[in-house]
Amino acid sequence: MNIELRISQSLYQSIHADLSRKHSFTAERVGFIACASGSLSDGGLLLLAESYLPVADDNYVDDPSVGATMNSTAIRVALQTAYNQPISMFHVHRHEHRGLPRFSGIDLRESQRFVPDFFKVQPHRGHGVIVLSHDSAAGLCWTPGVKDPITINKVVVVGRPTITIRRAHDQY
Repeated sequence: MNIELRISQSLYQSIHADLSRKHSFTAERVGFIACASGSLSDGGLLLLAESYLPVADDNYVDDPSVGATMNSTAIRVALQTAYNQPISMFHVHRHEHRGLPRFSGIDLRESQRFVPDFFKVQPHRGHGVIVLSHDSAAGLCWTPGVKDPITINKVVVVGRPTITIRRAHDQY
């Protein structure tokens, strides 16, 4: 299945700005991107990033074994947002480098644990995870009724200039 994420340059920049903020004990910040969804001309899934929900400072857990751990309140806030609106929800974080990012083993393990919860509040929409680098992005999307995630094969940052990031293969 072809999956494309489109995000405005201003939203993309504000997500990067939030993920760049220092925290008192975590190595990285995380958040959620709420997306509208539609169909592509080839029958694929189009995700339109609408808003960003940063994880609040007090919703991180002090766990030096990973870059960031969020508590149950952070997940509950994202779930409530998805429950109240007809949206797809994507967890997002950033790896501190340039070039195409890849999900770590921890990223994959943890996302497989919490992404299915979003199907309890929005069962007919895709949900997933996105990892950014300083100049690129990668994503996975779980779709209704499908066990394994599907690679988001195209991310388009709409603005001046418009940036298109394509994936030629699965990334996990």
